[in-house]
Amino acid sequence: MSELVDVGELAQRRPAASVIAECLREQASVPPNTAVQRFFGVSPVGRAAEPWYVGALGELEVARRLERLGDGWHVLHSVPVGTAGSDLDHVAIGPGGVFTINTKHHRGASVWVGARRILVNGQRTDHLRNAEHEANRTAKLLSTATRMPLEATPVLAIVGARRLTVRERPPRVVVLPADVLVRWLRRRPGVLAPEEVGRLVASAALPSTWGQSGGVVEADHDAFERLRREVGRARRRRMAWGGVVMAAAVAALVVAVGLALGTLVGTA
Repeated sequence: MSELVDVGELAQRRPAASVIAECLREQASVPPNTAVQRFFGVSPVGRAAEPWYVGALGELEVARRLERLGDGWHVLHSVPVGTAGSDLDHVAIGPGGVFTINTKHHRGASVWVGARRILVNGQRTDHLRNAEHEANRTAKLLSTATRMPLEATPVLAIVGARRLTVRERPPRVVVLPADVLVRWLRRRPGVLAPEEVGRLVASAALPSTWGQSGGVVEADHDAFERLRREVGRARRRRMAWGGVVMAAAVAALVVAVGLALGTLVGTA
């Protein structure tokens, strides 16, 4: 479901490549839904593949929004770092500086942000620590490659949350909903000249800058799109069944009320 390719420059790497590859790897061992399961709209995504699937949807959504950044900005996606399988969801480089953007797809969840921690449905996360680590590592690697003194700003882009409450802003990590990410980036004051942006982008696009040698794993995006279509069909089937159940419940209620009224009239 994935292959080792020499992408040459990471600028060619498509969004969510790493998480899609993991999703499809887990999904490969899941048997296809039976006719009965398809009829009732059972999701085709296996339990182990589900977190990767949700994560990929989040990264694809943020990547779609980042396309609107405009001239002067460059974005790399799913940048592999080191040899332990780590990657950066998105690296944005432009007049406003260098930003490591970590997508968090918390579908339907309540997200609470404090100065030193983030809670998702009341549970502690490592989001802030991980985001800072990614930014520090990025700044170090790009500074070494370009010999430019550099800082990178860590950003957490929240996707799909039911509620996002910022009680106190973290001192360094920027936490915001994905739908305001592009506007926020565009409003950053200019700190890099065009030639500096060019140098940074050229270095960031080289796998060697990030400790990679040879090729990197590129996901089968076509297979993932087929899986998305299957999930969409299953969701529509479940919604249709939900409508049928609701209609049946209403009909049963009407019949019950009618019978009750008939009984009352008969005894009056």
